[in-house]
Parts: sequence; structure tokens; C-alpha cells
Amino acid sequence: MFDMFGMMGKIKEAQAKMKEAQEKLKDVTVTAESGAGLVKATVNGQRQLLKIEIDESIMNVSDREMVNDLVVAAVNNAMLTAGERAQEEMRKHTEGLIPNIPGLDLGSFGL
Repeated sequence: MFDMFGMMGKIKEAQAKMKEAQEKLKDVTVTAESGAGLVKATVNGQRQLLKIEIDESIMNVSDREMVNDLVVAAVNNAMLTAGERAQEEMRKHTEGLIPNIPGLDLGSFGL
């Protein structure tokens, strides 16, 4: 027979674990670069941009479009990697709590 109360308890436990895991994502940081390290972007697991580092050698470059492109590339790389790391962390913290449901994307839970 289906245990409704047991299932509700599991859901509440999973919600608490997921909330805890989401909070810990603040501490996960990822740095990505573009232009062979001329621009570096650091992002946390909650996909918040924390820092941009631009090498001095391109600060005086007259080609602003190139600098803009390097910044965008570094930020996009960092965001992508941070998203992947965040999903890994969420899987680790919720493993065994939620049944393996095909199509369930933990990234949709506030990441």
C-alpha cells in the first residue's frame, strides 16, 4: 500500500537538503578565461559574477570591440562551468532522496 505520510516526509527532507545545497553553492567558485588569460571571470555556484580581471596589456587597446568580446567570452565560459558544477553539487547533496525520474532536471530548482 502507498505510504502517503512517508512520501511527504521524504519530500520535506529532500526540500531541506536542496535548500542547504543551494546555500552552499555560494562557496563554489569557478574562474574561466579568454584570450589566453587576458580576461578572467570568476563566478559562484549561484551564477553570480564575482570578479573580472583584465590584463593591463589590453587596457589601452584601441579595439574596444575585441576587449568586449573577450569579457563576454570569459563570463559566458565561467557561467557555463558554474552551472555544471552547481548541478553536480545538487546531485551529490540530494542523492538517494529523490527517485531517479527521467527528465527531472535539478537545475530547475532555483539554480
